[in-house]
Amino acid sequence: MDKLLSSLSELAAAAGGRLLLALAVLVFGRMLIRSLLKLLDKSRLLDRAEGTVRSFTRSFVKIGLHVLLTVSIIGILGVPMASVITVLASAGVTVGLALQGALSNLAGGVMLMIFRPFRQGDYISAAGVEGTVREVTLFYTVLLTVDNKRITLPNGGLMNATITDFSSEELRRADLRFTCARSEAPARVQELLRETVLADARVLPQPEPFARLTGSTDQALEFTVRAWCRSDDYWELYYDLTQRITETMAEHRIQSPAVRVTAEEPFGKEGTNR
Repeated sequence: MDKLLSSLSELAAAAGGRLLLALAVLVFGRMLIRSLLKLLDKSRLLDRAEGTVRSFTRSFVKIGLHVLLTVSIIGILGVPMASVITVLASAGVTVGLALQGALSNLAGGVMLMIFRPFRQGDYISAAGVEGTVREVTLFYTVLLTVDNKRITLPNGGLMNATITDFSSEELRRADLRFTCARSEAPARVQELLRETVLADARVLPQPEPFARLTGSTDQALEFTVRAWCRSDDYWELYYDLTQRITETMAEHRIQSPAVRVTAEEPFGKEGTNR
């Protein structure tokens, strides 16, 4: 009996020692991981890398260090790694089915890093939403909308979606449409539109601005204006041209299209109140 109690005491002491050591490794390991990540952020290793690559690499390193910490704690607790591998192998199908969404997002993140359809800071439209790319992690891509909302997109779905990158090219074209009364002279209106567009220094001379009559109805003439600019100037130029062209047409008394009014049948006419 004494030998049994002595053996149990030794086992309890050994188990308690392992638990305390595992707890110490857990605390110290988490502190070490945070320190390494801060050191990685401050180091120059990724200075030349594009923003999405930096955020993806940081996420990858963080998860890898936590996996290494978990394996170390399992080893300290005395659990045979062969047994752990056997259990994981036997539960592989179940785990794979449960994590198929996460694995799809992981694969999507890797593909985004390889093909690079956008960069950090680009304004994109994808999966029915649009915004500025804030960061790309292992599993998710974060967008920031113009009204400061944070949108998180799964990498798996994003990789299979149609992505429109509004910031990838140095130049963009602003397309605007204006209408006037059909009685106006098209050549005169076109000249006013062209002069207004060329007066803005942000409009590039090449490709040459376009201002032509592109459609008509029995009440109106429709003109299309196309002007190239730098991508950073696009929205300011778009709204400024809209305002200036409208003001110019008013100053030169270009008439607006006539509004066709349809008279309503008076209530009580035969057939309307039956």
